[in-house]
Amino acid sequence: MGGRQVTTDVLARYGLPQRITVAGLGVSGLSAARALAGLGAAVTVVDNGDGDAHRARAAELAEQGIETRLGHLADGSRAGDVLPDGTELVVTSPGWKPESPLFLAAAKAGVDVVGDVEIAWRLRELGALRRAQAAGSDVPPAAPAAWLAVTGTNGKTTTTQMLASILRAAGLRTAAVGNIGTPIVDVVLGAEEYDVLAVELSSYQLHWAPSVRAHSAAVLNLAPDHLDWHGSMEAYAADKGRIYEGNTVACVYNVADAATERLVEEADVVEGCRAIGFTLGAPGPSMLGVVDGILVDRAFVADRQKNAQELAHVEDVDPPAPHNIANALAAAALARAFGVEARAVRDGLRAFRPDAHRIAHVAEVGGVTYIDDSKATNTHATAASLAAYEPVVWIAGGLAKGATFDELVQGAAKRLRGAVLIGADRALIRDALARHAPEVPVVDLDRTDTGAMLAAVREAARLAEPGDTVLLAPACASMDMFANYNERGDAFADAVRQLAAESA
Repeated sequence: MGGRQVTTDVLARYGLPQRITVAGLGVSGLSAARALAGLGAAVTVVDNGDGDAHRARAAELAEQGIETRLGHLADGSRAGDVLPDGTELVVTSPGWKPESPLFLAAAKAGVDVVGDVEIAWRLRELGALRRAQAAGSDVPPAAPAAWLAVTGTNGKTTTTQMLASILRAAGLRTAAVGNIGTPIVDVVLGAEEYDVLAVELSSYQLHWAPSVRAHSAAVLNLAPDHLDWHGSMEAYAADKGRIYEGNTVACVYNVADAATERLVEEADVVEGCRAIGFTLGAPGPSMLGVVDGILVDRAFVADRQKNAQELAHVEDVDPPAPHNIANALAAAALARAFGVEARAVRDGLRAFRPDAHRIAHVAEVGGVTYIDDSKATNTHATAASLAAYEPVVWIAGGLAKGATFDELVQGAAKRLRGAVLIGADRALIRDALARHAPEVPVVDLDRTDTGAMLAAVREAARLAEPGDTVLLAPACASMDMFANYNERGDAFADAVRQLAAESA
């Protein structure tokens, strides 16, 4: 491993050993490697890739005294499969599977594996100390920023960003971090002071973060996803449920998804921590919900048996689709758990604008509305998207990732004007439509080139009637045809604009 002189006192103070292997040369891996080396650890980075980008990153790390092992080693083994001699801790990037040879070797050697989120959690007090020292303060540093954490199968990013917007509206110094934005290790150790962090955590990140203890946390929903990584739905749910462990103020759950409430019931929390539900219906005590188009709070009010606090109107949420209202309620619950006033919830929701490709309005052409929800890469997200519109001409297909579509089609059948299918696994959706919605016209485009999107939009326009919505909600991953869901959404938007130009 790296041959630099190791400073042991700082590392030991924050629960870190001297010799650390970082798995992966991605954004989070680079962040962790640089931070740990900066503390004096001897860091070796391993990655099975060996392309130009990998070599460029390795060269940058070498300037900081960080050893990098890429591709195949001299004995023919892959760098990312072999535990470097002397390793005392492995820090993994989120996507590496638990059964990776590197981790099996670590387990055999009695070496722990954690993720960059775990490293950030351990180092948060060091970051506070450094900022106090940089300011020339003689007083003890302020407590590290509290973490308000969000996970779920769908809606994590939107909810986390909504939460950050609400916190900013309350005048708090905050950032949306974790699975989005700046690497969380860089934020924790950075120069900027925060009062509270809005932290999005994936199931991968939670799996590798055993010590994280949030102020309050939310599980938005649970549906089968990433089962090839976790091995089973039970294991996936258990990793999601880790977000509630040690919560001090509130565990926020989805009243419509009983599995999220069960995770709260099973969690080991600080005494006095409360279970807070959110619902699209009228809320009971200790819940947030919707009454006559108004988002209301019956959890963080005096005498919640009788009273409710108005937070915002449905129209303050962009877009006001049902699943997005649920996201807003979850964000509001976490903010209220942190003591944010009702006015800031409203102002933060009004200020929030969703990222591209999340139920984004593209255009209206010939009385038909075109909506881009390319981010709907699984059946759970697509069901929520389809439920927001009626009638719908549905554009779907791509890589199914082992998903089945019968339940999705059954639930949406009455809303469908037609369907246009693209991508490698479109036959799975076509067969589900034949079984459960045989009266719905289906166009099966037997092509996977990127130009198929323009053909799909034209076919959808042919099926649609004025007042309908053409909805790109693929229920599948994009990599059979596109680099990612962003590129797929851009192709859809470009095709709609071309259709508009042709119709002008």
